Amino acid sequence: MKSILLVAAERRELAGILRHCRGRRRLDWPVDFAWSAELNGQRLVMVANGPGPALAGEAVRRAFAQARAEAVVSTGWCGALDPSFELGDILVSSRVEALDQQVRYNALIPRTERAYRSGCLISLDRVVHRVEEKAALRAAGGAAVDMEAAAVACEARRLGAPFFCVRVVMDRAGEGFALDLNWVRGPDGRFSRARVLGAVLVRPRLLMPELMRLERQCRLTARALGDFLADCRFEF
Repeated sequence: MKSILLVAAERRELAGILRHCRGRRRLDWPVDFAWSAELNGQRLVMVANGPGPALAGEAVRRAFAQARAEAVVSTGWCGALDPSFELGDILVSSRVEALDQQVRYNALIPRTERAYRSGCLISLDRVVHRVEEKAALRAAGGAAVDMEAAAVACEARRLGAPFFCVRVVMDRAGEGFALDLNWVRGPDGRFSRARVLGAVLVRPRLLMPELMRLERQCRLTARALGDFLADCRFEF
């Protein structure tokens, strides 16, 4: 049975695929979240270790130190840069670009009969929360933006493992955030609940509705991503 490593930033990004799996088992690995399960005749190992390239690369290295996988999938949420993308659209990218480093990585396309969008995924070590910055990244050729895919692709290349990239749109191109999600990241790169709470207490009327909206979008898109992944075959 082939073993496929799915790497996300947050455990909630993997909730949708977990509900489709059988034989689910928590793994005692040195990452924030690690589970194994079976689906479609493949063993899925799912890990999440926090946002950003440093934590994503660490997740891949630690997972391979425990058990080698035959392919690596970067998955989770992304922000749309293409204005035609809608909430819950699936992006299957054949190219990931680390724009800050001017490095590009190719990705394989899983076999599926479900509809998806394609395009270049730009990977940055920050949350793009302003519409104006999204427009600039779109002009640079990006279809969507994330924080981890390039680091996962880099580790997959180093380890000689086939790489796939499957993402779901969590925010539209014309949708910005009043909350500065970069400011609420702690020294280790993870989002700090204390900083989020502090920001909300300063501007509750503005930020509380936004957080409630984002929570709804997180749940909806995680489910859409899981439904899509459940029908994928990662062949190489």
